[in-house]
Amino acid sequence: MAPTGLAILIGAGPSTGAGIARILAHPSHGNFAVALLARREEPLKQLKQSLESSVPGATFETFPTDTSPASLAKTFEAIKQHERLKGLKLRMAIFSVKHSSKKPFMEETFEDFTQSLETYVGGAFVFAQESLKRFFVDHGETPLAEGAEKKGTLIFTGTLGALRCSAQYAAYGAGRASVRQLAQTLAREMSEKGIHVAHTIANGPIRDENGEAQKIGKQMSAEAVGKTYLFLHGQEPCLWTHELDMRPALEKF
Repeated sequence: MAPTGLAILIGAGPSTGAGIARILAHPSHGNFAVALLARREEPLKQLKQSLESSVPGATFETFPTDTSPASLAKTFEAIKQHERLKGLKLRMAIFSVKHSSKKPFMEETFEDFTQSLETYVGGAFVFAQESLKRFFVDHGETPLAEGAEKKGTLIFTGTLGALRCSAQYAAYGAGRASVRQLAQTLAREMSEKGIHVAHTIANGPIRDENGEAQKIGKQMSAEAVGKTYLFLHGQEPCLWTHELDMRPALEKF
């Protein structure tokens, strides 16, 4: 079955990213061609092989990149020009980059702190801007009030650190909270233009498994996250969820 559109996922790793990508591409779910973005080329190749074996006939393409402006701009152009992805309109863009930093505050340096923000928050900014450009190119810029349909969905995967943080997590908390605020301001600006912006809070471990830990609610399934993201994407303009708290049943909160 030919893909019905394009999804771009940055932070495509062997756990959360793999499960999300599998659902997005599966003919019975999203049926999208999926562009997989991550820093290291070899793990991306291995991920593609694994996904293709689990979803025969689905379209997965890999694009090694970091979150710098030059690298992401080059990557989005490569996606646009890729032979197997040409002609597909962008439907979903997902920022799911891992970000972790723990250090006693008096040992933190200005350089490390600001580098963390530049890599994570700056990366979210550039990814969002490149995704929005592509949404507008593919679907036009007519606002909803003038009869346009929903253009697509931009999702940021966050964590509980975006809301509250523990000791020694200054850089981590500052980064997560900043991306949450970025998502909020984008939702307020882009909703009327037909782009659904959502920020999810993953409270608890996510594994690309469907075993006992998932059945009893101890861990989240990555595929369940993918299905949740498709649920968000399927929402019509009469009701859009902006922030969604995700946790397994046994996670304390």
